Amino acid sequence: METVNQINFKKYRDLGAIITDTFLFIRDNWKGYFGTVIKIAGPALVVLIVAMGYYMISLGGVMEGFTTGNEFSETDGLEAIFAVAIAMVSGVVFYVLMQMSSLYYIKSYIKNNGVADLNEVKQNVSQNFWRFLGYGILMILIVGLGTVLCFLPGIYLGVVLSLGTSILVFEGKSVGDAISHSFTLIKDHWWETFGVIFVVGLLVGILGMVFSVPTMIYQMGSLMTNIGQDDPTAMFEVYSDPIYLGLAAISYIGQFLLSSITLIASVFIYYDLNEQKNLTGTIEQIDSLGSL
Repeated sequence: METVNQINFKKYRDLGAIITDTFLFIRDNWKGYFGTVIKIAGPALVVLIVAMGYYMISLGGVMEGFTTGNEFSETDGLEAIFAVAIAMVSGVVFYVLMQMSSLYYIKSYIKNNGVADLNEVKQNVSQNFWRFLGYGILMILIVGLGTVLCFLPGIYLGVVLSLGTSILVFEGKSVGDAISHSFTLIKDHWWETFGVIFVVGLLVGILGMVFSVPTMIYQMGSLMTNIGQDDPTAMFEVYSDPIYLGLAAISYIGQFLLSSITLIASVFIYYDLNEQKNLTGTIEQIDSLGSL
């Protein structure tokens, strides 16, 4: 039996309904949804945030060397490169885990009538991590090639392949089949898909800016305080300031977690297109009525 507040994903929606229901889903399930994402992808996010903080500290040392006219410390340079490498690896792992925990949460939510099972989500993430990683790498290569050859094909391919992760989760297809099915599913519906992704991404970006405001205010205040000092390196002290680093960490965490909202929108888009092409949700409803 459906819970009172359960959202039916498997139906046709226009652009406005997809955007509205995306944020409605977050409103009704934010605690369980973000809790699941944090529990699964949180460790990688912590490593990413620490690496980014360490990079800023190392970068501050490098910039001080340039400002004073002295040769910058080779150690600072190597530490900055090392921090970037760690941030890149942990960033990829975090994004893959965030995608998987988000989409498998929704799959469990649908399967269990509005109540997602954390253990079920964890099991699915564990079993399919490498498949998702492979898809992500292949998607980056395809979109990157399209962007290099001509900018517009990169955008086109990015929108098409954004459906692939939902196909991997909800249809269990292989990476190759997910890519080919993405083109089939989006045929004649590219612009409406692009419209939803663009609008939701814009709204999420605006919400994410809220987390950046305290960091920006503190950074500007620190720079204004140090700009009149005789020491030219004083302006770079903010990059090793614990308060600034703490605010920056909170800002990054908020923005990274909010970015997962676009994944929820992609699921609504997937089911909308699937309903228009295959009437899957309608057939399931007819079958359920026949079994009563």
